[in-house]
Amino acid sequence: MADGNQTIMEKAEARFVDKQKKNAERNKATAEYMSEAKAREIKTARLRELRLAKEEADRVAEALNPTPKKKRVVKKAAATGVKT
Repeated sequence: MADGNQTIMEKAEARFVDKQKKNAERNKATAEYMSEAKAREIKTARLRELRLAKEEADRVAEALNPTPKKKRVVKKAAATGVKT
């Protein structure tokens, strides 16, 4: 009877250790995911700030030095061949 209890305890301990390992792996994976997500948010915010600053600089430069507008090309009416 004592041997039966010993094997049950060993199996229970083995299951417990497996669950602890899986839980530790899950926690590690979650931490990595959260770390990557935070890094992505920081990088996105930095890139957004750079883009907005560039757009603002472009607007200021355009206001100071406007590009000349293209002139419309007026086509001359073709001769119709009718004499007046």
